[in-house]
Formats: sequence, structure tokens, C-alpha cells
Amino acid sequence: QVQLVESGGTLVQAGGSLRLSCAASGRTFSSYAMGWFRQAPGKEREFVSTINWIGSSTYYADSVKGRFTISRDNAKNTLYLQMNSLKPEDTAVYYCAARSSYGYAAAAGVYDYWGQGTQVTVSS
Repeated sequence: QVQLVESGGTLVQAGGSLRLSCAASGRTFSSYAMGWFRQAPGKEREFVSTINWIGSSTYYADSVKGRFTISRDNAKNTLYLQMNSLKPEDTAVYYCAARSSYGYAAAAGVYDYWGQGTQVTVSS
């Protein structure tokens, strides 16, 4: 089992940048592919980005491609999401998730562990 704790969410102006972190504890972090998801008020949780176990492969939602960068540091048991050129529509609670597989995935249903989320608010 792995425990996930997100941090870094805050209020930021449109056009600004933010880096989210997800600290993992428990079983070997490098055994898991990881993902970021988000949920805006009144909307369903949606996929943002995912990365494989070693960080060599990544995938992004079209809405964030070119603006967000996912990365991981297996030595520090930490997942990151660098968010640039933020827009008001990026406002949401951001969740990190771990999948008991080496390969990445965009479907929320294949992830086994979830963090509690961190709030990102982008003002216009």
C-alpha cells in the first residue's frame, strides 16, 4: 500500500505558474505509475497527466498539453506537476494517484491509491 499527500495548491493569477508535489510513503514508489487528476466544482473528476514508473513516458490531456509538465523523483518518492500559463478554467482540486503497474494510464478507474487533493484557484 502507498500513502499519497499532495501540496502546493494555492491562489494564483491567470498566466502564473505553480508546482504541485505529491509525496508518497509506504511501498516502493518506483513500483507505481502515477497520475494527476482534477475536479472542478460541479464537474466530474478528469484526467490531467500521467507518467510511467521510471519517468521515461508521459501523457497529457489536450487541455493542458504544452502548459503542464509531469515529472517524478523516485529517490525522493515524489511526483510533481509544473503548471504554467494557468487559466481560470484550471481551477480545481488536484489529486495524485498511484497505479500498481509500470505503465501509465489515463483512466481513473485503474488507479489503486489516491491522495486527498490540493486546491488550485486561478483568478482572472
